[in-house]
Amino acid sequence: MASQTADRGTAEADPEPASDDAHGLPRALALTLASAFVWGVAHLWSGRRVAGGVLLGVFVALGIGAAVAAALYRDELIELAVQPDWLSAMVGGLVLLGLIWITVVVHSYQTVRPGALSPAGHIAGGTVVALLCFGVAVPVAWSAYNTYVARDALTSIFRSGNNNGRHIDASDPWKNQPRVNILLLGGDAAANREGVRTDSMTLASVDTKSGDTVLLSLPRNLENFPMPEGPARNRFPYGFTGDGAGTPGLLNEVYQYAEEHPDMVPGAVKNQRGPELLRKTISGILGMPVDYYILVDMFGFADIIDAMGGVKVKIPEPIPYGQQGAILAAGERTLGGKEALWYGRSRTNSDDYTRMGRQKCLMRAIAKQADPQTILTKFDRLAAATKRALSTDIPQELLPALISLSKRVKGGAKINSLQFVPPLVSTGNPDLAMIRRLAAKAVQGSPGDATTSPSTTSRPTTSSPSPSTSTGPSTGPGGTSPSPSASPTSQTKPVSLDATCP
Repeated sequence: MASQTADRGTAEADPEPASDDAHGLPRALALTLASAFVWGVAHLWSGRRVAGGVLLGVFVALGIGAAVAAALYRDELIELAVQPDWLSAMVGGLVLLGLIWITVVVHSYQTVRPGALSPAGHIAGGTVVALLCFGVAVPVAWSAYNTYVARDALTSIFRSGNNNGRHIDASDPWKNQPRVNILLLGGDAAANREGVRTDSMTLASVDTKSGDTVLLSLPRNLENFPMPEGPARNRFPYGFTGDGAGTPGLLNEVYQYAEEHPDMVPGAVKNQRGPELLRKTISGILGMPVDYYILVDMFGFADIIDAMGGVKVKIPEPIPYGQQGAILAAGERTLGGKEALWYGRSRTNSDDYTRMGRQKCLMRAIAKQADPQTILTKFDRLAAATKRALSTDIPQELLPALISLSKRVKGGAKINSLQFVPPLVSTGNPDLAMIRRLAAKAVQGSPGDATTSPSTTSRPTTSSPSPSTSTGPSTGPGGTSPSPSASPTSQTKPVSLDATCP
């Protein structure tokens, strides 16, 4: 009798392991999943209050810290994101965070896993935990990878200022510098053309306090301009005349001429001779210092547009596209890289000066549409395209200050443009005194002095016009704003891009 009772007790006890397998495993996996989202849940449920409390406290502290930093210190975080040392630390921190997170998931499962599992239960539990670890690792690894890509792009494009003789005071980079002048160059290097011709040359003069910007553009076919003192002026004492019939002495030839003649810029290495000589040359033409340059290869520029997913522009009138009779139709269009490149460079049924206006409108459209979401989701493609397309001498140490300044430019600062093109300037015989005088007035005048709307009336200049200067109004026919698709009138004052771009 006693034996039968014992047998019944044994029979009732036998199903318990199966019960743990059937009910304990789902509960353990649910607690492990919860711990993957909130550290410490599994430990607290199992009675390990100290370990669970520590994990939960660390998780809450990390979450609150991230939220506070994003809400209150967003600007500082953006500035840190352009400093290679901080990016290296972020990569290491993200990798460490990922390893800790995976460890928490695995240990949480070990803490609440049933004591007795069938082989199938072990396999099922291990598989689910492995998937959870994979789910944790992917976003962390993606973040670490993009951070590494950002660091690689920064160090590839921007050199340390201390390495090229420039020291930047990070605590006050704009000390005693009311404006920073950056030369924006567009080069047309291609497989079927030798060298680089800078067909787009614009000096961006930015007020370091307000962010108000004046774009001063010079035409590629400017001639008879003086060369900077030194070997260049010794060789061309009466102005740049080029080197033979293939180089008639245009401004867009200076870059490549310097690269092919090292003695023109003693001490400069390859790929730095051209920017250095062109910077000094344009500084002399405009009568103002040029602090830094940025050179964008036009064909690499198309890759940047494609990486962004295209750029939206408004085309006032059809523009011939390609050599097969296609056109860029008028209206609101989203242009791919090649289309945007053609839009900015086409001279069909127009001229150099019309396309200069389109190029500025294209830059304006890109700046407005380069939103954080686009940059984040396509960061690796953008970084790779930028590395191929961009070269500059802006030092790494200046990037945080430039990021802060760019936010003011994008956040409402005025962007005005003055183009030194016919009929204001005779490209064959430019009035350099007039160019320097108007350039100085453009950057020294208050924002209100610029033409910012079609109804704004330009004040007459106090100086007498040169023979090559027309004193016509800065607006187009009928009082409308000059369009980038129409030949410019004589514009002696900066004009807002908001008013001139369609």
